[in-house]
Amino acid sequence: MNFDFTEEQSMIRETVKRFMREKYDFDTRQAIIASDAGWSPEIWQQLAEMGLMGAAFPEEYDGFGGTAADIMVLMEEFGEGLLIEPFFPTAILAGQILREVGGEEARALIGQIIAGEMIMAFAHDEPKARGVISHVETTARLDGDGFILNGQKAVVLGAPLANRLIISARTSGQEREEDGISLFLVDPGQDGLSIHAYPTIDGMRAGDVHLDQVRVPASALLGTNEKAYPVISTVIDRAITAMSAEAAGLCRKMSDLTRDYCRQREQFGQPISKFQVLQHQMVDMFIHTEEMSSMAYMAAMNHDTPGRDTARAAAAAKVQIGKSIKFVGETAVQLHGGMGITEEMAVGHYFMHATMMENLLGDSDFHLRRFQGTTHI
Repeated sequence: MNFDFTEEQSMIRETVKRFMREKYDFDTRQAIIASDAGWSPEIWQQLAEMGLMGAAFPEEYDGFGGTAADIMVLMEEFGEGLLIEPFFPTAILAGQILREVGGEEARALIGQIIAGEMIMAFAHDEPKARGVISHVETTARLDGDGFILNGQKAVVLGAPLANRLIISARTSGQEREEDGISLFLVDPGQDGLSIHAYPTIDGMRAGDVHLDQVRVPASALLGTNEKAYPVISTVIDRAITAMSAEAAGLCRKMSDLTRDYCRQREQFGQPISKFQVLQHQMVDMFIHTEEMSSMAYMAAMNHDTPGRDTARAAAAAKVQIGKSIKFVGETAVQLHGGMGITEEMAVGHYFMHATMMENLLGDSDFHLRRFQGTTHI
């Protein structure tokens, strides 16, 4: 089996790695988080100018990638650099929904995403869902020549920054039925729609979306009415695959930061990296990092190979994310001592992002049951 990346993918990796090293160091990221906006439109535009948005989409949408391996290259480097800008909610969640739905409107919006002119968010998760994709209580009632939306969406990544929201709502059926779910493209400034914005523990921007008698035209419907579940489940699995690559980059960076710190920190007249018990812990961190990387490769290859069980591969990757980033993150903080959780130390910020990632799109326990076939997504 060929695990090599193409020449184009290797060039993208080097481009992103160099950019994150030269333009997005820890101090720059800290300043961005502390700003009123909480993100950098300048960085966002530079990412677009380098063509990185286009790597998430196939040529038919004027992109130049779109495979899971293409997205893996980006997300692994973004994980190492701890990118705060809304690439994941825009290109990996909302953008892939548009890609699956298709049509001229989706093509136009994807073109704006690739150009860096559009930020989007996918408002799907709800307070009682706990990872179950089919759990949708938000309703869309047909009313004349449009729909009226009511409900609440929780922890919508990128919602406070979004120019457009893609909102899932139930047009028929009970709250956990797969049939009856539809998707709507909604302007966040629409009457009756409000966003309770907040920073997440890792410094990113999210919000709870409240819908109170929000009227949208029939043209706001994306794809086929009441048949959105297959689209959503496909995109969630693709997003988990992308997240597994980000987790691999995250683990690698935490391991590197910990190794460097242990080489510099001295006790009893020698670097603590000389202590055998700490060497064992750092070796375990390395093993977890390699396991995470291998699982990310496996998930990406399953998505890029027709006929593979992509859902089960995504579930396995999400379980590994929970295991690896938890172990690597906790060990990194432990070996840094009390300094590991201070604002001044980068490793603490990586650990907070790891904690957020562990619970995003369903936790490890949920996806372990899914992998075993004892629950559905």
